[in-house]
Amino acid sequence: MRPTEQSGDEAKRFRAPDGVVRGSWLHRTVVGVLEGLLTRLTGRDATSGYAALIETLPFGVSCWGPDARLIASNSRFAERLRVDVLPSGAAYHEVVKTLAQGGYMQSVREDLENRLLELHREDGSTLLIEERPLDGSGFVTLVMDVTESRRTNQLLTTVREEQRLLARRYHEEKLRAEAASRSKTSFLAHLSHDIRTPLNHIIGFADMMRQQPFGPLGDAKYLSYVEAVKSSGERLLGFFGSILELAELEGGRRELRRDRFTADELLLSVFRRYTGQAQAAGVIFGLGGPCNALLSADRFALERMVSNLVENAVRFTPRGGKVTLAAYAGADGVVLEITDTGIGMSAERLATLSQPFVFGDAALTRDREGAGLGIAISRAIAELSGGHLAIDSRQGLGTTVAVSLPIMPQEEAKAA
Repeated sequence: MRPTEQSGDEAKRFRAPDGVVRGSWLHRTVVGVLEGLLTRLTGRDATSGYAALIETLPFGVSCWGPDARLIASNSRFAERLRVDVLPSGAAYHEVVKTLAQGGYMQSVREDLENRLLELHREDGSTLLIEERPLDGSGFVTLVMDVTESRRTNQLLTTVREEQRLLARRYHEEKLRAEAASRSKTSFLAHLSHDIRTPLNHIIGFADMMRQQPFGPLGDAKYLSYVEAVKSSGERLLGFFGSILELAELEGGRRELRRDRFTADELLLSVFRRYTGQAQAAGVIFGLGGPCNALLSADRFALERMVSNLVENAVRFTPRGGKVTLAAYAGADGVVLEITDTGIGMSAERLATLSQPFVFGDAALTRDREGAGLGIAISRAIAELSGGHLAIDSRQGLGTTVAVSLPIMPQEEAKAA
């Protein structure tokens, strides 16, 4: 251990390699030098030798004779007593009384070799006091100001405790949030299931009444009412089916299969399914060129994902607009892209679009049916498939949805 550069806190000047202020350095250095000086010098020579040596030290030092009278002290020791000069021959107990005035002493360590004390003063400062014998010829007292170190340690302790509490609070809140999410998912799943059962009965009875197996209903209006009941029931059934699907995806209860198919096969299947709907809406529906990328994923889930995105694109594209479905292969994956020239959306709406039950601009979508779950379900399927869904949209210009998916590894592709 060695003195470090001068600083406002004397405790920083004598530290062990591990950074801890220790008292053992005193016995090996200062005390050893003072004892050697005492052996070689006597009388006034010893006193002057003591004074010359200790004045160079960066902390308070006082040397006492066998009669507990002051032999020599440096200016820093006088500063700690808050006096200008400390006269030689001063009594030890008087000096200690002056030093401890307006504060209290706390023993840190005491044995036959030395004792270590802490003095806490009323002004908030802290002094570390160490005393060691000088080979039976008196003793030496060292005083160091450790106020800054104590405050730093206290601050570090406080910060660590706050970090520990924050970490524990974060963990507890995370557990609560996960539990709440599981409860919500379970509730939605049960609610959806319990409502779908009677809905199926209503739809079935409405369909039976529409077919009139037991005779005509009478007035033709009854038949239109039955048609309305059936179509509304089917739409509501689809809505609760979407809720149940999202609950299963978010709750981790949906296990995806690993089918082998090409991106072209996937897009062609969806294209054929929605060509009629696009024509009825007056929307031009196009399919991009071949991609030939092999995928290893749940084909049904990916068809559901792309279908949701295409249905949204057709729904929010005005008559005469265009929707394009395409795939692009790269070295490490494939991108499925659904582009439309529809109404688009603002950046504010886009930021919340993946949340369940969130639509585009309400003023533009209030006349369009839907539960607002398509994007949320599609994003969940993409992520469970190891991919990512991104949306770029400009209000009044249209929207592009890109889904990046991993391609089948070459080993699997060769085996397939």
